[in-house]
Amino acid sequence: MNRRDILKTLPAAMAASLAAQSEAGKKARFRSALCAYSFRTQMQSGQMTYDDLVRLAVDLDLDGLDLTVYWFPSTTDEFLLPLRRLAYRNAVEIYSLCIRTNLCRPAGAARDKEAADLRAWVDVASKLGSGHVRVFGGKVPQGSTEEQAVGWATEMLRDASKYAGSKGVILGLENDGGITDKASNVVNIVKAVDSPWVGINLDTGNYSKDGYRQVSMCVPWAVNVQFKTHIRDENGNSEPADWPRLARMFRDSGYRGYFSLEYEEKGDPKTEVPRLSRELNKLVRQA
Repeated sequence: MNRRDILKTLPAAMAASLAAQSEAGKKARFRSALCAYSFRTQMQSGQMTYDDLVRLAVDLDLDGLDLTVYWFPSTTDEFLLPLRRLAYRNAVEIYSLCIRTNLCRPAGAARDKEAADLRAWVDVASKLGSGHVRVFGGKVPQGSTEEQAVGWATEMLRDASKYAGSKGVILGLENDGGITDKASNVVNIVKAVDSPWVGINLDTGNYSKDGYRQVSMCVPWAVNVQFKTHIRDENGNSEPADWPRLARMFRDSGYRGYFSLEYEEKGDPKTEVPRLSRELNKLVRQA
Protein backbone atom coordinates (compact mmCIF):
# COMPACT_ATOMS: atom_id res chain seq x y z
CA MET A 1 0.00 0.00 0.00
CA ASN A 2 1.47 3.37 -1.00
CA ARG A 3 1.05 6.71 0.70
CA ARG A 4 -1.88 7.71 -1.53
CA ASP A 5 -3.75 4.50 -0.67
CA ILE A 6 -3.14 5.06 3.05
CA LEU A 7 -4.55 8.56 2.86
CA LYS A 8 -7.68 7.19 1.19
CA THR A 9 -8.33 4.91 4.16
CA LEU A 10 -8.14 7.71 6.72
CA PRO A 11 -10.85 10.17 7.72
CA ALA A 12 -10.81 13.17 5.42
CA ALA A 13 -9.64 15.65 8.07
CA MET A 14 -6.77 13.43 9.18
CA ALA A 15 -5.72 12.76 5.60
CA ALA A 16 -5.72 16.47 4.84
CA SER A 17 -3.61 17.13 7.92
CA LEU A 18 -1.02 14.51 6.95
CA ALA A 19 -0.88 15.77 3.39
CA ALA A 20 -0.37 19.34 4.59
CA GLN A 21 2.46 18.24 6.91
CA SER A 22 4.12 16.39 4.03
CA GLU A 23 3.97 19.46 1.83
CA ALA A 24 4.89 22.08 4.43
CA GLY A 25 7.50 20.05 6.32
CA LYS A 26 7.43 17.83 9.34
CA LYS A 27 5.40 18.74 12.40
CA ALA A 28 7.46 20.03 15.34
CA ARG A 29 7.64 18.07 18.60
CA PHE A 30 9.19 19.57 21.75
CA ARG A 31 10.22 18.15 25.13
CA SER A 32 11.44 20.02 28.22
CA ALA A 33 14.68 19.32 30.06
CA LEU A 34 17.15 20.67 32.60
CA CYS A 35 20.85 21.17 32.00
CA ALA A 36 22.91 20.12 35.02
CA TYR A 37 25.14 23.19 34.57
CA SER A 38 22.30 25.28 36.01
CA PHE A 39 23.35 23.91 39.43
CA ARG A 40 27.11 24.06 38.80
CA THR A 41 27.92 25.62 42.21
CA GLN A 42 25.88 23.06 44.10
CA MET A 43 27.22 20.16 42.05
CA GLN A 44 30.84 21.24 42.41
CA SER A 45 30.53 21.67 46.18
CA GLY A 46 28.76 18.36 46.65
CA GLN A 47 25.54 19.96 47.92
CA MET A 48 23.74 18.21 45.05
CA THR A 49 24.27 14.90 43.28
CA TYR A 50 23.19 13.54 39.91
CA ASP A 51 20.57 11.47 41.73
CA ASP A 52 19.20 14.75 43.11
CA LEU A 53 18.87 16.07 39.56
CA VAL A 54 16.76 13.08 38.56
CA ARG A 55 14.41 13.69 41.49
CA LEU A 56 14.31 17.41 40.74
CA ALA A 57 13.30 16.72 37.14
CA VAL A 58 10.34 14.73 38.50
CA ASP A 59 9.37 17.53 40.89
CA LEU A 60 9.54 20.10 38.08
CA ASP A 61 7.65 17.86 35.62
CA LEU A 62 10.52 17.92 33.12
CA ASP A 63 10.96 15.16 30.55
CA GLY A 64 14.73 14.90 30.40
CA LEU A 65 18.16 15.72 31.77
CA ASP A 66 21.05 17.25 29.87
CA LEU A 67 23.91 16.08 32.10
CA THR A 68 27.07 18.16 32.28
CA VAL A 69 29.66 15.53 33.18
CA TYR A 70 32.19 17.75 34.94
CA TRP A 71 31.29 16.41 38.39
CA PHE A 72 30.95 12.70 37.62
CA PRO A 73 32.66 10.87 40.51
CA SER A 74 33.70 8.17 38.04
CA THR A 75 32.73 6.61 34.73
CA THR A 76 32.57 3.07 36.07
CA ASP A 77 29.50 0.85 35.95
CA GLU A 78 29.17 1.26 39.72
CA PHE A 79 28.20 4.90 39.16
CA LEU A 80 26.63 4.88 35.70
CA LEU A 81 24.26 1.93 35.85
CA PRO A 82 22.46 2.82 39.12
CA LEU A 83 22.02 6.36 37.76
CA ARG A 84 20.52 5.00 34.55
CA ARG A 85 18.18 2.75 36.56
CA LEU A 86 17.08 5.61 38.83
CA ALA A 87 16.28 7.78 35.80
CA TYR A 88 14.32 5.02 34.11
CA ARG A 89 12.34 4.20 37.24
CA ASN A 90 11.38 7.87 37.48
CA ALA A 91 10.49 8.22 33.79
CA VAL A 92 13.25 10.79 33.25
CA GLU A 93 15.39 10.45 30.13
CA ILE A 94 19.11 11.14 30.43
CA TYR A 95 19.12 12.03 26.78
CA SER A 96 22.30 14.11 26.54
CA LEU A 97 25.80 14.47 27.99
CA CYS A 98 27.72 17.75 27.95
CA ILE A 99 31.49 17.23 27.77
CA ARG A 100 34.53 19.43 27.22
CA THR A 101 36.42 19.13 23.94
CA ASN A 102 38.78 21.16 21.79
CA LEU A 103 38.51 20.13 18.16
CA CYS A 104 40.92 22.78 16.84
CA ARG A 105 43.90 20.45 16.85
CA PRO A 106 46.23 19.61 13.96
CA ALA A 107 47.22 16.01 13.38
CA GLY A 108 49.48 14.71 16.14
CA ALA A 109 49.55 13.37 19.70
CA ALA A 110 47.27 16.06 21.15
CA ARG A 111 44.59 15.34 18.54
CA ASP A 112 44.90 11.60 19.11
CA LYS A 113 44.36 12.03 22.85
CA GLU A 114 41.40 14.36 22.28
CA ALA A 115 39.85 11.83 19.91
CA ALA A 116 40.35 8.98 22.38
CA ASP A 117 38.76 10.98 25.19
CA LEU A 118 35.77 11.79 22.98
CA ARG A 119 35.30 8.11 22.12
CA ALA A 120 35.41 7.27 25.83
CA TRP A 121 32.59 9.74 26.51
CA VAL A 122 30.57 8.25 23.67
CA ASP A 123 30.91 4.91 25.47
CA VAL A 124 29.67 6.54 28.68
CA ALA A 125 26.69 8.01 26.83
CA SER A 126 25.89 4.59 25.43
CA LYS A 127 25.90 3.04 28.92
CA LEU A 128 23.57 5.75 30.22
CA GLY A 129 21.24 5.36 27.25
CA SER A 130 21.98 8.90 26.06
CA GLY A 131 21.53 9.52 22.35
CA HIS A 132 23.42 12.82 22.25
CA VAL A 133 26.81 14.21 23.32
CA ARG A 134 27.60 17.94 23.23
CA VAL A 135 31.08 18.90 21.94
CA PHE A 136 32.97 22.20 21.75
CA GLY A 137 34.82 23.42 18.68
CA GLY A 138 37.55 25.34 20.49
CA LYS A 139 39.57 28.46 19.77
CA VAL A 140 42.04 29.24 17.02
CA PRO A 141 45.49 28.11 18.24
CA GLN A 142 48.18 30.76 18.42
CA GLY A 143 50.00 31.09 15.13
CA SER A 144 47.15 29.51 13.15
CA THR A 145 44.36 30.95 11.05
CA GLU A 146 40.64 30.58 11.58
CA GLU A 147 40.41 28.71 8.29
CA GLN A 148 42.96 26.17 9.49
CA ALA A 149 41.18 25.76 12.83
CA VAL A 150 37.82 25.22 11.15
CA GLY A 151 39.43 22.61 8.89
CA TRP A 152 40.92 20.73 11.85
CA ALA A 153 37.62 20.78 13.72
CA THR A 154 35.86 19.44 10.66
CA GLU A 155 38.36 16.62 10.32
CA MET A 156 38.11 15.66 13.99
CA LEU A 157 34.32 15.79 14.00
CA ARG A 158 34.10 13.72 10.82
CA ASP A 159 36.33 11.04 12.33
CA ALA A 160 34.47 11.12 15.66
CA SER A 161 31.11 10.78 13.91
CA LYS A 162 32.06 7.34 12.61
CA TYR A 163 32.62 5.96 16.10
CA ALA A 164 29.65 7.81 17.57
CA GLY A 165 27.42 6.47 14.83
CA SER A 166 28.57 2.92 15.56
CA LYS A 167 27.24 3.42 19.10
CA GLY A 168 24.03 5.15 18.05
CA VAL A 169 25.10 8.50 19.52
CA ILE A 170 24.66 11.90 17.86
CA LEU A 171 27.35 14.56 18.33
CA GLY A 172 26.10 18.13 18.70
CA LEU A 173 28.60 20.90 17.97
CA GLU A 174 27.80 23.77 20.35
CA ASN A 175 28.11 27.44 19.50
CA ASP A 176 30.39 28.37 22.38
CA GLY A 177 32.80 31.09 21.33
CA GLY A 178 36.05 30.55 19.47
CA ILE A 179 35.48 29.26 15.95
CA THR A 180 31.80 28.65 16.78
CA ASP A 181 30.96 32.27 17.61
CA LYS A 182 29.98 32.63 13.96
CA ALA A 183 26.89 30.71 12.92
CA SER A 184 28.34 30.45 9.42
CA ASN A 185 31.31 28.47 10.78
CA VAL A 186 29.09 26.14 12.80
CA VAL A 187 26.81 25.43 9.85
CA ASN A 188 29.70 25.02 7.43
CA ILE A 189 31.45 22.51 9.71
CA VAL A 190 28.31 20.41 10.16
CA LYS A 191 27.56 20.51 6.44
CA ALA A 192 31.14 19.57 5.56
CA VAL A 193 31.12 16.63 8.00
CA ASP A 194 27.96 15.48 6.25
CA SER A 195 26.98 12.77 8.74
CA PRO A 196 23.55 11.82 10.12
CA TRP A 197 25.32 11.50 13.47
CA VAL A 198 26.39 15.17 13.65
CA GLY A 199 24.31 18.29 14.19
CA ILE A 200 24.27 21.50 16.21
CA ASN A 201 23.85 21.72 19.97
CA LEU A 202 22.23 25.13 19.70
CA ASP A 203 22.70 27.40 22.72
CA THR A 204 20.31 30.35 22.37
CA GLY A 205 22.37 32.63 24.60
CA ASN A 206 25.93 32.02 23.48
CA TYR A 207 26.37 34.19 20.40
CA SER A 208 28.30 37.35 21.26
CA LYS A 209 26.04 39.51 19.06
CA ASP A 210 23.04 39.34 16.74
CA GLY A 211 21.69 36.35 18.61
CA TYR A 212 18.30 35.87 16.94
CA ARG A 213 19.73 36.01 13.43
CA GLN A 214 22.58 33.63 14.21
CA VAL A 215 20.31 31.19 16.05
CA SER A 216 17.93 31.20 13.09
CA MET A 217 20.80 30.22 10.77
CA CYS A 218 21.51 27.14 12.90
CA VAL A 219 17.95 25.97 13.56
CA PRO A 220 17.72 23.55 10.59
CA TRP A 221 20.70 21.58 11.92
CA ALA A 222 19.75 21.62 15.63
CA VAL A 223 19.84 18.25 17.43
CA ASN A 224 19.57 19.73 20.94
CA VAL A 225 18.62 23.21 22.18
CA GLN A 226 19.81 24.85 25.38
CA PHE A 227 17.47 27.66 26.38
CA LYS A 228 18.89 30.61 28.31
CA THR A 229 17.22 33.61 29.89
CA HIS A 230 19.23 36.17 27.92
CA ILE A 231 20.36 36.77 24.36
CA ARG A 232 22.58 39.41 22.73
CA ASP A 233 21.29 41.99 20.28
CA GLU A 234 22.91 43.27 17.09
CA ASN A 235 25.38 45.35 19.09
CA GLY A 236 26.32 42.64 21.58
CA ASN A 237 24.19 43.97 24.43
CA SER A 238 22.54 41.37 26.65
CA GLU A 239 18.74 41.48 26.89
CA PRO A 240 16.00 39.14 28.16
CA ALA A 241 15.37 36.41 25.62
CA ASP A 242 12.00 36.27 23.90
CA TRP A 243 11.29 32.58 24.41
CA PRO A 244 8.05 32.51 22.36
CA ARG A 245 9.91 34.06 19.44
CA LEU A 246 12.63 31.44 19.69
CA ALA A 247 10.09 28.64 20.00
CA ARG A 248 8.37 29.83 16.82
CA MET A 249 11.67 29.50 14.94
CA PHE A 250 11.96 25.87 16.00
CA ARG A 251 8.29 25.14 15.43
CA ASP A 252 8.40 26.56 11.92
CA SER A 253 11.49 24.49 11.09
CA GLY A 254 9.85 21.27 12.30
CA TYR A 255 12.37 20.76 15.12
CA ARG A 256 11.80 17.62 17.12
CA GLY A 257 13.75 17.43 20.34
CA TYR A 258 14.49 18.91 23.71
CA PHE A 259 14.56 22.45 25.03
CA SER A 260 17.04 22.22 27.91
CA LEU A 261 16.93 25.02 30.48
CA GLU A 262 20.45 26.24 31.25
CA TYR A 263 20.41 28.90 33.95
CA GLU A 264 23.57 31.03 34.12
CA GLU A 265 22.43 34.26 35.76
CA LYS A 266 23.27 35.48 39.29
CA GLY A 267 20.05 34.45 41.00
CA ASP A 268 19.65 31.39 43.21
CA PRO A 269 18.97 28.43 40.91
CA LYS A 270 16.95 26.76 43.68
CA THR A 271 14.28 29.42 43.18
CA GLU A 272 14.93 30.52 39.61
CA VAL A 273 15.06 27.08 37.98
CA PRO A 274 11.61 26.03 39.27
CA ARG A 275 10.12 29.33 38.07
CA LEU A 276 11.75 29.09 34.66
CA SER A 277 10.85 25.42 34.34
CA ARG A 278 7.18 26.34 34.67
CA GLU A 279 7.60 28.86 31.86
CA LEU A 280 9.45 26.32 29.72
CA ASN A 281 6.82 23.64 30.24
CA LYS A 282 4.09 26.11 29.33
CA LEU A 283 5.99 27.06 26.18
CA VAL A 284 6.51 23.43 25.17
CA ARG A 285 2.86 22.52 25.69
CA GLN A 286 1.55 25.54 23.82
CA ALA A 287 3.83 24.85 20.87
